[in-house]
Amino acid sequence: MRKTIPLASIALLVLAVAGCSKPAPAPEAAATSEAAMAPSAAATWTPALPEPGKYEVATSDGKPAGTTEIRADMGYTDTPPKGLAESGVVKLIDGKVCFDPSGKTAPNRCFTESVRAADGSFTATDEKGVTVNVKPAAK
Repeated sequence: MRKTIPLASIALLVLAVAGCSKPAPAPEAAATSEAAMAPSAAATWTPALPEPGKYEVATSDGKPAGTTEIRADMGYTDTPPKGLAESGVVKLIDGKVCFDPSGKTAPNRCFTESVRAADGSFTATDEKGVTVNVKPAAK
């Protein structure tokens, strides 16, 4: 029995040393490489209803196209530089932000929006391919 205890102790010591000689990769290194290969937050952005607030809208060449105010109840008012304002309800339909004018037979106007920039600005492209630049209005 005296010979069995030292042999068992030696076997455990050998296993312990063998385990220490093969360091496992650091979890941070694995996470870093996975993060580097993962798509950016911008690529995984999911369309959503816009935040309530007032937005300035401009054509793709920078000309003012009016303002849009979105309320907490998802009601909106579009105010062009000239002409009458339009009001209605903002909806999310098939991943697009759609403006449904109230009391009119006009169809919804739907836009595919880009990812928001750090300042909250984005582009919105309608179903005809026309793109506008949108940014939160200065408060």
